[in-house]
Amino acid sequence: MLSGAQKIPATIITGFLGAGKTTLIRGLLENANGRRIALIINEFGDVGIDGEVLKGCGDAACAEEDIVELANGCICCTVADDFIPTMSKLIDREDPPDHIVIETSGLALPQPLVKAFNWPEIRARVTVDGVVTVVDSAAVAEGRFAHDEHAVQVQREADDALDHDSPLEELFEDQLACADMILLNKADLLTSDALDNVEGDLRGKVRSGVSFMRVTQGDVPSDILLGLSSCAEGDMEARKSHHERHGEEDHDHDDFESFVVAPRTVPDRDAFMKRLKTMIAEHGVLRLKGFVEVSGADARLAVQAVGPRVESHFDRPWGPGEERRASLVVIGEKGLDENAIRAALEG
Repeated sequence: MLSGAQKIPATIITGFLGAGKTTLIRGLLENANGRRIALIINEFGDVGIDGEVLKGCGDAACAEEDIVELANGCICCTVADDFIPTMSKLIDREDPPDHIVIETSGLALPQPLVKAFNWPEIRARVTVDGVVTVVDSAAVAEGRFAHDEHAVQVQREADDALDHDSPLEELFEDQLACADMILLNKADLLTSDALDNVEGDLRGKVRSGVSFMRVTQGDVPSDILLGLSSCAEGDMEARKSHHERHGEEDHDHDDFESFVVAPRTVPDRDAFMKRLKTMIAEHGVLRLKGFVEVSGADARLAVQAVGPRVESHFDRPWGPGEERRASLVVIGEKGLDENAIRAALEG
């Protein structure tokens, strides 16, 4: 068996919806400092939007053959069917990568993925260099997640009218529990005092020794992200998931749903973005991302939305002969009015 120093290091990038994982990884690939990095992307949805974004980075460190997309569902639920064969194929190449970066879906539990590195065909050749959790600092500061989980649970138990399950909070809890490094992204949106409060609250929820960094737009040097040498797969006792801590083994994603919308050519960008914001507010969409075609524009319009925050920019020109395909992935809690959302976006 290879020693830890000889194994191929792998970094797992996890984080909640819209925390900024893709931006972080794109910057990492563009500043790889000579490392040959292979990237595994697990997009929650029927089409892989993140894969298209990253393939446009134009850097030799992210050649198309080094980017593998797992779009058949949550990576932590398809370990045997998708992840293990993908890893085996990467490390069995004649020119295996220097480092493997794995971007999980925003809905993925990191613990089952880290445990997969203990499979015999993987453990001998690869080690988890580190688990990096990207946190939307602005969302946390706005109270998107409870700062005192025990107090919230007590309140819920005292009120039969409230739902006792909190799947979004459990996902966030698991991402923190498994992390070696926590990136407080979007730090520019908060005051120093507000960031102090966010970091203080989160430090009370993670194990000792986890490092924190305050970052803007995922701008972190690759030498800081890569080279943590945590060997996380051998430290699972300290990284238990919510379900493991509460004596449960299985998990599911029945509380979420996702579908793809293909809007027609957008005649007016501003009017479309206004309609998009209205739709998100009316239907409680958690996440939306993808591309649309704007009439008269030679470049595709990339659209991203996290709750009420909606952003768009022309990311690259349409290629010669390229099909100008519009595709938006919509993610929300179960019960979304798909027909109404399609009507709002396709009209």
